[in-house]
Amino acid sequence: MVCHLIVGAAAVVLIAAVPPTALAAEANPFERESALPFNAPEFDKIKDADFQPALEAAMARDRAEIDAIANEAASPTFANTILALEKSGRMLDRVSHVFFALTSANTNEALDKVEAEETPKLSALQDATYLNPKLFARVKAVYEARDKLGLDPESQQLVKLTYEQFAHAGASLSSADQAKLSTINTRLATLSTQFRQKLLAATKAGGLVVESPAGLAGLSPGDVAAAAQAAKARGLAGKWVIPLQNTTQQPALQSLADRATRQTLFDHSWDRTEKGDVNDTRATLLEMVKLRAEKARLLGFPDYASYKLDDQMAKTPAAVDAFVRQLVGPTRARAAIEAADIQAQVDKEGGSFKLAPWDWERYSEEVRKAKYDLDEAEIKPYFELDAVLSDGVFYAANQLYGVTFTERHDLPVYQSDVKVFEVFDKDGSSLGLIYFDYFKRDNKQGGAWMGNFVEQSKLLGQKPVVYNVANFTKPAPGEPALISFDDVTTMFHEFGHGLHGLFADQTYGSISGTSVARDFVEFPSQFNEHWALDSKVLAHYARHFKTGAPMPTELVAKIKRSSKFNKGYDMGEVIAAAQLDMQWHEVAPDTAPTDVDAFETAALAKTGTDFPNVPPRYRSSYFQHIFAGGYSAGYYAYLWTQMLADDSFAWFTAHGGLTRENGQRFRDLILSRGHTEDYGPMFRAFYGRDPDIGPMLTSRGLARE
Repeated sequence: MVCHLIVGAAAVVLIAAVPPTALAAEANPFERESALPFNAPEFDKIKDADFQPALEAAMARDRAEIDAIANEAASPTFANTILALEKSGRMLDRVSHVFFALTSANTNEALDKVEAEETPKLSALQDATYLNPKLFARVKAVYEARDKLGLDPESQQLVKLTYEQFAHAGASLSSADQAKLSTINTRLATLSTQFRQKLLAATKAGGLVVESPAGLAGLSPGDVAAAAQAAKARGLAGKWVIPLQNTTQQPALQSLADRATRQTLFDHSWDRTEKGDVNDTRATLLEMVKLRAEKARLLGFPDYASYKLDDQMAKTPAAVDAFVRQLVGPTRARAAIEAADIQAQVDKEGGSFKLAPWDWERYSEEVRKAKYDLDEAEIKPYFELDAVLSDGVFYAANQLYGVTFTERHDLPVYQSDVKVFEVFDKDGSSLGLIYFDYFKRDNKQGGAWMGNFVEQSKLLGQKPVVYNVANFTKPAPGEPALISFDDVTTMFHEFGHGLHGLFADQTYGSISGTSVARDFVEFPSQFNEHWALDSKVLAHYARHFKTGAPMPTELVAKIKRSSKFNKGYDMGEVIAAAQLDMQWHEVAPDTAPTDVDAFETAALAKTGTDFPNVPPRYRSSYFQHIFAGGYSAGYYAYLWTQMLADDSFAWFTAHGGLTRENGQRFRDLILSRGHTEDYGPMFRAFYGRDPDIGPMLTSRGLARE
């Protein structure tokens, strides 16, 4: 296909063609292929100053290569058009994958400046390719003749998707409308970068500075030490800092005993990007929403959600609405029961206040202790990060797929906490590399994610090089990294994405691995979460960090009994965020909102997701997924793919669970398929029928009991 889509910090970036440039190989590490195994990035040679000249040179190569393909004198063929496009983009691929990985996970002022300057140019380059009439005419000619070319199924799919990608990008528009579209796209790329950079700065500034030890009451000694270390890193010795993560609720709210401190921390999170200062994101997102609506109208769609869903598994906003509506009622009912239990606990402890959002995490933990005799502090000593990775995440993958892992200490990394592992298949052959960057930093965006440094492609002789990033609290020096079970689940989740990338087995990189629709890409990751609680897997990794003793059977039983605890809240915050996303992207350009907070309040009420005391996981003003992360009109995908994942796990349970035979079937029919076929047939090939929401309702605690 013409491009690999990199959902970086700010934009979807075109990776196109690569003729020679004037850059000296010895002067810029991106000029040539990396000399490291698997073409892994040469982080020991890459400097911040290398990125801008490399991007500029690579874009110049692209333009020359695309022009050569478009102006080819010979009649269009699969080889001189579709295959030529697929082979293009080597240098820009190299630099973009590394650059956007760093601007997301390890940025600085220099990289932010380059991103702000180069993102609009990358957007313009993408438009120059997709809106090239000569190139589109050649692509269209091959597409119309595809049934006569004797192509194999994967090549047929490549032709089909390439044509659809051009059409979806506006290749059929008039030249005047294409000019309007290019202007919109360039501006949107700039705004997306601005949103991400403002949010990162606001999140850092929003960290709660605690002046007195009394304000830290309830935190563990390790958490207090980490807060002191965070303060010291900011030049605030003698104080404590509780950094924000990019969600509404904050991990420390579960432990903080002082209600005033909890409310202050919650308020810092809730208002981080709405202070009327340079980091306020509201004007930026309002302009983005209006421009996206205008873009959709220009491309013949009633709204941006309809445009974005056109090539997804769900297909239409109506299908998404029908799906999500099945979840709203049961979630509201479940959350109300949970709120009543929490209020009763507050009253029992002598609290003279009505439950508020900043109380939920702390007192729901008290309810969990009372109902299930389960204390998070009791669990954490059995979840030491490195043990969870090697004896849990890796072990489950070995049992299911036969793969093994060896840490590589000879490959350079971009930050000292990052670890690298080589992954070997069941026959001993090497599959690729995976990097892990788990600890929170002020220069890292919030959340957790997976990406590729190198995409798998038989055509280009490339094996996958992938990475997982998270935002776990880094322990004080000398202390173990003890994590919550939610963090454990995050590790399994992101590694599910990693397996999707590592098991890619395609000829063409542009339809390989995780290059699939948003409402399919979260399927392997959410499916992999289930193995965190599998009896065999849990017994293998849940061991006390000091003694090595296995987690007591009664504690394991408590965890499993409480697995559906607080699901009304957990589902509610995600459903609210998903509906908020859809409402922003179903507006028409002539009715675009002008007040972020008013629209947000109305949108939640309209969709019935204004759940009492259950705020959306992200407010609009810090909803990075949809305004700077590629999930616009796509956040519902986390819910949609829960349905796919839970249904698939039900299949596993019915067929013997954690077995190599079952794992191989899932790998062969889902994890290794990329986008070589459409999603409905792919799921049916694995399961034998269309997905059913029933297992999801049961697994997520929403089914009637």
